[in-house]
Amino acid sequence: MVMGAVPLDLSSLQGGTVTRGSHVDTEMLRERVRQRKLWTLFLALVAPMAWFWWRELQGNPIDIGLPAWLTQDPVLFVSISMMMLLLVIILVPFLGAGRSPHTVLRPSDSNVRLADVVGADATRREAVDTLNLFLNHATFRSTMGGSPRRGVLFEGPPGTGKTYLAKALAAEAGVPFLFVSASAFQSMYFGQTNRKIRTFFKALRKAAREEGGAIGFFEEFDAIGGARSGMNTGSMREGVVGVVNELLVQMQSFDLPTGTQRIGTWFVDLVNSYLPQHRHLRRPRPTAANIQVVAATNRAADLDPALLRPGRFDRIIHFGLPPRADRLEIATYYLARKAHDSSVDAEDIADITSGYTPVRIERLLDEALIVALRHGRGAMTMADVIEAQLTVEVGLSHPVGYHPEERRRVAIHEAGHALPATLAGRDVRLASILRRSGSLGLVAHGDAEERYLRTPSEATDLITIALAGRAAEIQEFGEASSGIASDLAAATEIAAQLVGQLGAHDTLFSLEAAMIPSAGNIVAKVLADEASRAKVDQILEQAADRAACMVLEHRSALTQLADELCAHDELDGSQVSAIVARSLLGS
Repeated sequence: MVMGAVPLDLSSLQGGTVTRGSHVDTEMLRERVRQRKLWTLFLALVAPMAWFWWRELQGNPIDIGLPAWLTQDPVLFVSISMMMLLLVIILVPFLGAGRSPHTVLRPSDSNVRLADVVGADATRREAVDTLNLFLNHATFRSTMGGSPRRGVLFEGPPGTGKTYLAKALAAEAGVPFLFVSASAFQSMYFGQTNRKIRTFFKALRKAAREEGGAIGFFEEFDAIGGARSGMNTGSMREGVVGVVNELLVQMQSFDLPTGTQRIGTWFVDLVNSYLPQHRHLRRPRPTAANIQVVAATNRAADLDPALLRPGRFDRIIHFGLPPRADRLEIATYYLARKAHDSSVDAEDIADITSGYTPVRIERLLDEALIVALRHGRGAMTMADVIEAQLTVEVGLSHPVGYHPEERRRVAIHEAGHALPATLAGRDVRLASILRRSGSLGLVAHGDAEERYLRTPSEATDLITIALAGRAAEIQEFGEASSGIASDLAAATEIAAQLVGQLGAHDTLFSLEAAMIPSAGNIVAKVLADEASRAKVDQILEQAADRAACMVLEHRSALTQLADELCAHDELDGSQVSAIVARSLLGS
């Protein structure tokens, strides 16, 4: 440390919470701007008020109103009024076409705070760090020599909290938050989309200079930031190329001078033109506006690469599906605000919502409240949550009115799925022969515990479960019905993934990486290759034989499951497990 130097206070740049107080750079700049505006207003009013009172003291007061020559001629007054009205009608549509479609949000406009962002600690911490660097940009630059981030991209699947976190930042930042949907920039007039973008960034610069900083937020940013490759630049329509070019320019425009600064520069240049070189006045240097651009998209791969380079969008923050620990926090947060009885536990909600986004978890609990209300209760139970989940994921149940023989066939088919699923240790939640979302019956099952990887053995179990309905029908009726169509499709897709993606073949060659123009997805690529197609067929045949042996060995459990389905239409997971366990003990 240099002796005699003043220690640097970097506490305002540290993460965790948003910094507050008069020492924050944006607050100090805002106070200076406020005082300058007051002085400007005072000086602007001094001369008119002095003139007004001098006329009053001289006995010649100022008469406010229309000129006498205009009021004395009504025809002229009406004509001028009509011309002005016609001019307004003509000009307003053109002036409005280039107006920025943004909405300015203040902290009081948002009811979401950072405390409401739960289950995403790492993402929230990264966003808070970015916000603190924005609020303390001058300190970061002067004490550490760093440059704050110009742009931050929120990227992730729909419903993972991108816009939610942006609204929380708007409430916490304490500066103007300019919110805009990227699709709102599109215009029917040629060139107006680019003009709207320029107007938006001009409004950002103005707000930032007046209030110490401003944040601009683009919703669904891919609507205007798509990659330019492959676009037809020779077409007459306004395409992605020109719009992205405008975005690239505007992301570098934070230091453009204001109108007053341009006039001052013009005046200095005019004076300098009459002065010798060594007498030239120093041209005013514009300062960069303190702007933070935030964009949200669920298609980051489609964005133009030039937008994602440093100096434009410097940081990409990924929003993923919450793991169990985060889902537990989210469920606890929402359950504290929704009526429920003691049977509803946040741990159980976290267990059954694997793969859910935060929005889906909240929607599930709202649907459970609707189910409870339908049954005449004022609070949801865990049974309501399960029913709501089945309704949302699978669809409403509808009795079909089967022919007795067909009813038995459907029951045998679904029992064929439920039996190997239970034996394989899967979490069977429901077995049903009621119609849901176009299916005559179903067995809902999942992993007993949250898993992120799947082994070939587990994939083979899924293929066996899919083909067990067919095996059960053949065993009991001699042939399978058309109900096996979706089962065969699911089994073929899993087998194709094993061969084409996971190396379940004589070679480790990945067909997923192959650029085959005529084949789009992995199934088509695998089936287009003769050797891979033969391997898929072998996997399916082996799984079909295994399924046939399983339903034959445990035929007693199969028929008991079918009998209960015929009697009750639906069985929950505990009932299915109990029937299979009793059959195994009896054998």
